[in-house]
Amino acid sequence: MTAQRADAAPPVVDLDEIRHAMEYYADKGWTDGLPVVPVTEGYLSEFLATTKRDPDEVLIPMPHLNRNLTVRMAAINAALAGCRPEYLPVVLAAWDSFLKDGMVTRSIWQSTTGTAPFIVVNGPVRQEIGINCRGNVFGSGFRANATIGRAIRLGAMNGLGLRPHVFDQATQGTPAKYSCCIGENEEDSVWTPLHADHGLTEADSAVSATVIRSVLHVEARHTTDPGQLAYELADSICRTGALVRPTAGAIVVLNPEHARKVDAAGWSKRDFVAAIHSHGVRRYRDLAAAGKEAIASGTRWRIPGGHPDALPSSPPADPDEPVRVLASPEAVHIVVAGAPNAGVSSVVETFGPLDRPPAVVKIQPLSP
Repeated sequence: MTAQRADAAPPVVDLDEIRHAMEYYADKGWTDGLPVVPVTEGYLSEFLATTKRDPDEVLIPMPHLNRNLTVRMAAINAALAGCRPEYLPVVLAAWDSFLKDGMVTRSIWQSTTGTAPFIVVNGPVRQEIGINCRGNVFGSGFRANATIGRAIRLGAMNGLGLRPHVFDQATQGTPAKYSCCIGENEEDSVWTPLHADHGLTEADSAVSATVIRSVLHVEARHTTDPGQLAYELADSICRTGALVRPTAGAIVVLNPEHARKVDAAGWSKRDFVAAIHSHGVRRYRDLAAAGKEAIASGTRWRIPGGHPDALPSSPPADPDEPVRVLASPEAVHIVVAGAPNAGVSSVVETFGPLDRPPAVVKIQPLSP
């Protein structure tokens, strides 16, 4: 779109028509409860002009719902969400990453668990479109973050029919259902970024997306010892209130201050992940107190020993015996984001198995 001069007169529009269109969209159930941007064919064409992909290409097949999310539908919902047209390649790469991740097509967004999409953006595109990677990275105030994440949620609702009280059966849900898109703070990080750890170069722009249950903030301003920090993060990941299961995993969003302290102690990112994994256990006593001492035969989730679905087991002789919750170091991934101004990091609790590389997808530019 052509930028308008700051001193130029605003365009003459019929505000009543805009309000009418917004109310019409709301009445049709095409919103997430917040106002959306009315979309015309002309405006949609600006989005589709940013990609070489066929508008009818299917991005996400949902055969059990007899639904398909196409490039055109993804573009419509990006426009509804308030994206700029140039954000569409990021939105499309996010959808590709969700497909590669594999959890969306397994009905997880319909779950009572209340899962939500989570997106990490890497590479030069962050600067090009204004993705926030620093302070308030999970918060409001940045159009690209807010609208790209929202475009995914609206696409799930309007393209795949995953609306609350219909196919979305979340018991309580999470604020991340509105939008949860962050950029990695590569400039303040002491380590290689997520996408460069998994086959791309730092010069590439990429998106990694998965399905999450919560974002838990971890206060750790008190220590410069990386071992103590690793223990706190592992304890947060493995809390009894989490969905304790053999494939439990997390994305640790480490703020740059924490990353620098770990690095200053001579630890690599791999060392730090290994330390988190080593502490990824809970005492049998703690699990039993929460009714999670046994494993369900079907879901493999933790349940009480007297539950009819519990696999046969005997309590250990020592109730303080550790029970492993994090199966392997591959169950933990590190993303550095936020401002380097305080010892506050976050644990992003994922739903799907994370004992494998994340679903990193390179963003395809319009021109080679």
